[in-house]
Amino acid sequence: MPEIAEVRTVARTLNRSLVGRKIASVQTPYSKIIMGDVEEFKKNVISREIKGVANYGKWLLFDLGDITLLSHLRMEGKYFIKNRQEKYEPHEHIIFELDNGLDLRYHDTRKFGRMFITATKDVMKCPEIAKLGPEPDSESLTATYLYEQIHKKRLPIKTLLLDQTIVNGLGNIYVDEVLFKAGINPLKPGSLLETSECQKIKEACQEIIPKATQMGGTTIRSYTSSLGVTGHYQSELCVHTKAGDPCPKCATIIQKIRVGGRGTYYCPKCQKLDNWDL
Repeated sequence: MPEIAEVRTVARTLNRSLVGRKIASVQTPYSKIIMGDVEEFKKNVISREIKGVANYGKWLLFDLGDITLLSHLRMEGKYFIKNRQEKYEPHEHIIFELDNGLDLRYHDTRKFGRMFITATKDVMKCPEIAKLGPEPDSESLTATYLYEQIHKKRLPIKTLLLDQTIVNGLGNIYVDEVLFKAGINPLKPGSLLETSECQKIKEACQEIIPKATQMGGTTIRSYTSSLGVTGHYQSELCVHTKAGDPCPKCATIIQKIRVGGRGTYYCPKCQKLDNWDL
């Protein structure tokens, strides 16, 4: 699943080709991707100029003036820019025909992605956005904020950091890396974390997420980028997907467990869990 670094990379790449282009028509082979009335969606985006593409956490924001199109890639959503003459692929579900003869095509094997439109002035107020927590490298993610969000919860810290209402944009890859950097066991209940540990999580987020973004995100089996972009942060991963390898800090063998149903990688020495933690 694309996480915040990958979504930022998609937004940055789309900007290079889409800014200034107008949407001439919209085809919807699988219209359930669109939330709300499909015909109203089409009516509102056709003839609009794409002024920019940004993101908020895992949501892509297509600025169409006083209207914004929001798109969530979910598990396997991708965007491709193709010549209109190219035949549709089986999983290209939403096709935006542009005024220059190219198409912006939304491809989603699992059909889990979603998109909708709202007034630009109301983007931060719409329920899908308003419920989200701060992005992991934003100034709003402070140790105090994180402590207040988790100190009454017995769920594992890994599960809590995946909760988008607490931190917006983290996913399985970067939570593993952040917790390793912070030296915190992924099973440790949120209620047992000290403010100092929340500070370590914050600092790890502020180091890892900007670097991952700069490197184009992480290209592994669960996320392969589109638009000719390949991420390189996988070369920086310390624990995620590294089960059986020696820890880069202490040479202890990296372990894989499941936390909240998610495959989770950690070093049992650097991220030691005391009995009282459970």
